[in-house]
Amino acid sequence: MQKVLVTSRSFGQQSKEPIDILTNFGLSYTLMGADFSEQKFAQEVSQYDALIIGAHPFDPKDLEKCQNLKIIAKHGTGLDNIPMDSAKKLGVTVTNVPAMNSNAVADLAFAHILNISRGVSIASAGVKQGSWKTYMGRDVYAKTLGLIGFGAIAKNVAKRASGFSMKVIVFDPFVKEVPVEMAGYVTLCDLNTVIAQSDIISIHAPLTPETKDMFNREAPLKMKKDAILVNTGRGGVVNESDLYDCMKNGHLFGAALDVTELEPIQKDSPLLKLDNVVITPHIGMYSLEATSAVSVVCAKNVVKKLGGQTPDFVIV
Repeated sequence: MQKVLVTSRSFGQQSKEPIDILTNFGLSYTLMGADFSEQKFAQEVSQYDALIIGAHPFDPKDLEKCQNLKIIAKHGTGLDNIPMDSAKKLGVTVTNVPAMNSNAVADLAFAHILNISRGVSIASAGVKQGSWKTYMGRDVYAKTLGLIGFGAIAKNVAKRASGFSMKVIVFDPFVKEVPVEMAGYVTLCDLNTVIAQSDIISIHAPLTPETKDMFNREAPLKMKKDAILVNTGRGGVVNESDLYDCMKNGHLFGAALDVTELEPIQKDSPLLKLDNVVITPHIGMYSLEATSAVSVVCAKNVVKKLGGQTPDFVIV
């Protein structure tokens, strides 16, 4: 019997359908997400024919031990934790699930924009601590929103911004034109223009050698005084040490991160001490609707591959 290892915590949690897809095909499965450990994963991964994995590290040396592995199905979009070169060399198919979680992540990005702008979490924390103190926030209406990256998630953020009469400026070197329906409020710009002119910047870029530390010491200081920075893309695009220095100096109004350089973020990170920095534990895709849809696609892709068919969304 062929075996599937699942390390995503949310796989099959909202619906039995993904599990049924695997078992109806005659596959056995192991759910490792709830008690995942890198050591246990490294010890056991070589036993499996298929993997459905989350965002945890995957050492190329561990992949090279997997003689029976046919497919790695990423439970989500980002592939930066998967050793792609090794997978290609070994002939292991890699798939992801693009766009399925785009509304969920876009919702969170815009929630962070509103929260930081109006100080919702800061004011709420004060009330719970016994304080009834006014918090002076900022309007989101009619502001300029800068998007770094313009894939499916960023496009959905732009659509939400249009409801707030925001001007949207975008940097994405791979996008040459704006969709016709967005032409009235979205403009493609170079990176420096987006950084300098935005009241709010929302990052939706993958982590690559080109984007690593894109927002380092210089970039936030080039932003408008009292601007807001939101990152729901990938940790590492924002240099957290440099961001802290910028926040401590009072240049930015606030920042929100759903992704960090190390996850979980280190407990001694100085960013955790700043009231105007909100950090969530990489929850962008975790809506009931999105996780269910992503789980189903991953299960179907595993079944297709092990059944001799071509999966959807093949990367290598």
